[in-house]
This record gives sequence, structure tokens and C-alpha cells, in this order.
Amino acid sequence: MKAIVLAAGKGKRLQSEKFNLPKVLREAKGRPLLGYVLENVNFIAPEDTTVVVGYKKEMVKKAISSAYKFADQDEQLGTGHAVACAASQFEDYDGPVLILYGDMPMLKRETYQALVNKHLEEKAACTFLTTITESPLAYGRIIREDGKIVNIVEEKDCTPEQFAIKERNVGVYVFDSKLLFENLKLLKNDNAQGEYYLTDVPKLLISAGKAVTSYTIGDTCEIYGVNTLEDLDFCEKNL
Repeated sequence: MKAIVLAAGKGKRLQSEKFNLPKVLREAKGRPLLGYVLENVNFIAPEDTTVVVGYKKEMVKKAISSAYKFADQDEQLGTGHAVACAASQFEDYDGPVLILYGDMPMLKRETYQALVNKHLEEKAACTFLTTITESPLAYGRIIREDGKIVNIVEEKDCTPEQFAIKERNVGVYVFDSKLLFENLKLLKNDNAQGEYYLTDVPKLLISAGKAVTSYTIGDTCEIYGVNTLEDLDFCEKNL
């Protein structure tokens, strides 16, 4: 089992320039956000974990153990592009890879492990984490037909009907590594943000008839990422 942690963001709404820190090194309860995340996925060895870095990347590299591998994302072109930056480290690997975010400190080890277990049990090409929530979180919507996942739509691309859907994509995935990197090459950026979405990879797999499934948790503070000062305060109160 391997992992990719997305940790390249600047954190503009967190006033990163004022604090002279990249997003994932902002602290909650006196500890960097990334520290919580890496601890919660340490059932995967550091040498099997690639951290994708970008803004103030040298600070991130110095802040964590040199046992971790690193991939540079010097230009921020979306989550799909971020994962693709790590492709060279997976050329000889044929197995599952967990993809997660370095700014989600409250997501529990048990949740990551349950997602991985579901993926392995289903022998899926992709398994991703979803939640059922009334929260106004700006997460993509899960589109199902007869209970089967047929699409994932980013919030900015939603129709009014899709916007009302309560099942959200948390953005944490387990992929078959070979299929992941093959399909990342097919991504296009013809969307509202002009970015290469990682969420488009499950869509490509569904179109190809591959098994795509999900693991769903309830409305919980686990799934909050830190994007604003208000989010950081929320984490301080709930960690």
C-alpha cells in the first residue's frame, strides 16, 4: 500500500503570506495540520508515502521526516495535476494508492483504514470517501442511478438539481495505481476553474466499465478541510 498526500497549496484565505507559512504548516493546537494527517495515515510507511509540495516547499520538506518521498508541483493546475506530479515515483508499482489532503487534520485513522478495506474487499479500480451532509461545504456532488455511482460533479459545475444533492465527495480516494496514472494522462481542463480535476479519473473509469465504489460516513466534523481562518478556528475547537 502506498499514499500520496497533497500538500502544495498556498492557503491565500489563511493569510499565508502574513504568517510566512504554507497552508499545511499552519498550526492547530500548537501543531502543524500536516502533522496530524501524517500521523493518521502512518499505517502506511513513510518511505511508501509521497508528499506533493509546492508553495514554500523547502519549509514543508524540513518540517517532516526525510523518510518521506516528495514530488514538486511548482504550478498549481488542479488536484489531477498535483497527483500527476508524483507519477515518476510509481512507474514500477502495481497496487493500491491512497490519495489524501494535508489540510484535513480531523479525518481519523479508522476512516482511512475503512476506506482502504472497502477498496480491497470490492477489488475496485477506485473507491472514494463520501459523506451525507446538510452542510454548505463546497464539495462535489455524487450522482447515482439506481444506487450506482455514475458521475461526480464539482460544486462550481453543478446544475441547480445537482447542487441540492446531499451526498458529497470528500476528495479522499484509493485507486489502482496503474489505472490512476494511465487515466491522469487523459484529463482535460474544460471546466469552470480551468483545472485538471482528480474527480474526472473516476468518471473515466466508470466510462471504461471499471469498478468504482464508495465508503460513506455520516455528517461529521472529520471531513472539514482548512481553507479559511474560520476553518482553522473550527479545527482548534474540535481536534
